[in-house]
Amino acid sequence: MKRLYVETYGCQMNVADTELLLGVFGREGYVQVDSPAGADVLLVNTCAVRDNAEQRIIGRLGELQHHKGPTSVLGVVGCMAQRLGARLLEQVPRVDIVAGPDAYRNLAALVAQAAAGTRVADTEFRSWEHYEDVPPVRERGATAFVTVQRGCDYKCTFCIVPYTRGPERSRIMEEVVREVRMLAAGGTTEVTLLGQTVNSYHDGEHDFADLLRAVGEVDGIRRVRFTSPYPTDFTDRVIEAMATVPAVCEHVHLPVQSGSNAVLRRMLRRYSREQYLEVVDRLRRAIPDITFSTDIIVGFPGETEAQFQETLTLVEEAAFDDAYTFKYSLREGTPAVRLPAPVDEAVAAERLERLIEVVRAQARRKHLGRVGRTMEALVERPAKRGEFLLGRTRTNLLVLLELAPSAIGEYHEVLLTGTTGSTFTGQVVRSQLAVLT
Repeated sequence: MKRLYVETYGCQMNVADTELLLGVFGREGYVQVDSPAGADVLLVNTCAVRDNAEQRIIGRLGELQHHKGPTSVLGVVGCMAQRLGARLLEQVPRVDIVAGPDAYRNLAALVAQAAAGTRVADTEFRSWEHYEDVPPVRERGATAFVTVQRGCDYKCTFCIVPYTRGPERSRIMEEVVREVRMLAAGGTTEVTLLGQTVNSYHDGEHDFADLLRAVGEVDGIRRVRFTSPYPTDFTDRVIEAMATVPAVCEHVHLPVQSGSNAVLRRMLRRYSREQYLEVVDRLRRAIPDITFSTDIIVGFPGETEAQFQETLTLVEEAAFDDAYTFKYSLREGTPAVRLPAPVDEAVAAERLERLIEVVRAQARRKHLGRVGRTMEALVERPAKRGEFLLGRTRTNLLVLLELAPSAIGEYHEVLLTGTTGSTFTGQVVRSQLAVLT
């Protein structure tokens, strides 16, 4: 029996890709193990969005080298592997395999080459690859990620993704629905549809509105989420589907990146501040209870204090419920390397602190206004505080609940009794269907 150990870094797409990796190796007779010690194949599924993520992975590879036996194979897969290619073989001498996101089908053959003494890299883009014939291996649970689109055509100047995942292509809608039906038959009740610009989905016949309706109609699916959409791809058809399909959750993660039109133009984002806020308004008018989270970058090349202030005012105008905030990280291979030097590190760090303070204060104000409301929560997993479980509302609010571990996978109506500013405490007022047996 061959043993496979995998570590995953980065976004939900990487989590879904690891499930594909497990499917690929499962067909070759491998079993997944929880420790690198004694594994026949050790894989690190990587992220390349920011430099600090890559540095962490380089350090981790140095540690994993010590677990290699005489016949075991150490591989790097995913976005960082695609970006660096064969250079990784030079940078980390005991790495045997480097494989990009379109090369997973070939991994068993690459392992055989490495075991025979040939270190190898495969970073070819395959625009047809969706791995439709590879059943992902997932932990059984109430929630699941479903990849509906791979790659990206937008090529924002700061972003490495188009160069690590290739051009945008969408899966055939019938194949997506088939996968969701199989998940529902196994007890999954919530699916998250994944794509780099997921609402630009189009399989040649069906658009994202069609996909939302089709997935939302699958028996057993109570919740449909998606990430990450692009602001200007919210057509009237998509918004109508979101508002009228009962399973579609009332939450959107809507990356803005900056509140300054000048910075947005340098980023090559395809909207202005005004257009972004118009999208937020259209969604709020169609779905009054909707919540929003976003991504924001500070310190992008050329960002002035006045332009940063525009970002702060947009946070307030958009009334975000949460935000993921970052200092700009220069990525080799992106168009932004040709822009003027990034903002001074100390200035960018100080701006990030101010942005985080504004985001947290706003989230706390909004959350305090929700205390006392009753909402449906899906119990997902144990919380870091051992005596609690963590539930999630349709609007993506996290709630700490005093329930037994057997409640994971259940839906409950919960009263929000308090908030820390980022999460809520809750009390069950009515139990619903237990979906996992």
